[in-house]
Amino acid sequence: MPRCRYCSNIYKPARTMQPGRVCNSVECLFKHANKIMEQKLNQRAKAERIAAAEDRKTVKIKLDKLKTARDWTNEAQIAFNKYVRERDSNRPCISCGSSLNGGYVGGAFDCGHYRSVGSAPHLRFHDHNAHGQCKKCNRYLSGNAADYRVGLIARIGIESLESIEADQTPRKYTIEELKAIKATYIAKLKELRK
Repeated sequence: MPRCRYCSNIYKPARTMQPGRVCNSVECLFKHANKIMEQKLNQRAKAERIAAAEDRKTVKIKLDKLKTARDWTNEAQIAFNKYVRERDSNRPCISCGSSLNGGYVGGAFDCGHYRSVGSAPHLRFHDHNAHGQCKKCNRYLSGNAADYRVGLIARIGIESLESIEADQTPRKYTIEELKAIKATYIAKLKELRK
């Protein structure tokens, strides 16, 4: 004779379709029904979570297909700027030499480009063309180009600076290249933060 899994009493099954290892007691049958219902609810919730995750993936794929080259450029630029700000977080401003960690709400500062993205878009993702710069120099002094040049000579040397100034090669990035640039700088940022 079987033993009830809930009350541990030995019982004789009264029905042929009686649930497995549950006696004829109303309390035990109720406990068993609650357990079965809970399992079914958990299975349904799990199935709904999986379906929702798959829906999010398909929506993300569809949204990615709708993005233009400009959208991908903006996303790659955001990833690049975050990387440069993290890379230069312990250095002074490239132009004026002020500390980038203090004096700003949340320690915020900009990723300033020596040759601006507007005048030289082909250098927007060049590591030597972008450095940490205080908001005053970047936004209110239009990049403070003269002092930026002096700071660049000290950091990267005159040869590298002259190669940046002489670079006029136009670059037209494809969407796949922009995706790769974004992924590269996200990976570099994660590596810096370790």
